[in-house]
Amino acid sequence: MKINARNTMIAAVTLLLALFVAGAAIADVQPVNFGQDHVKMQWYLVNYGQQNGVCFANARKYYTNPDVKAETIGLIVEKFGTDQELADGLYFTEYGYTYSPDGKSFAVTYINHYDMLGNCIRSTEYDESSREFIGMTKDMIPFKAYAYATGKAPAQAAPKKK
Repeated sequence: MKINARNTMIAAVTLLLALFVAGAAIADVQPVNFGQDHVKMQWYLVNYGQQNGVCFANARKYYTNPDVKAETIGLIVEKFGTDQELADGLYFTEYGYTYSPDGKSFAVTYINHYDMLGNCIRSTEYDESSREFIGMTKDMIPFKAYAYATGKAPAQAAPKKK
């Protein structure tokens, strides 16, 4: 039996889209499409707001650039000893950001790598003592997300359930 690669890819993309929409509905915010960055990776803001008076954001980077994907897979395998076959399933990475009180810098709170089905391949969390705050510039994804976390950009509510 011959497998049609095009149909398999269409089915995979449809499944991913369904998982993405379901995850967004749970979070009560609609994903914000940030478009592609300078290395042609697709970014979405999937959650944002304030918790205990601290602004946060969660953004996903989808591997639309095969060279960057290969580099990331290599890093996951070499640095963390992740099985090559498992790492080869990499589809997107989600980053957690927290912001300084003055809004001029951010720190990464977690980095999670996922496969196409949303299974976590590798997870790294940074506790408060190990977070390093980095100054933001207007071209950075954390800077773009900060406007939503603070309410300066219009919230994108999930569609109302009927």
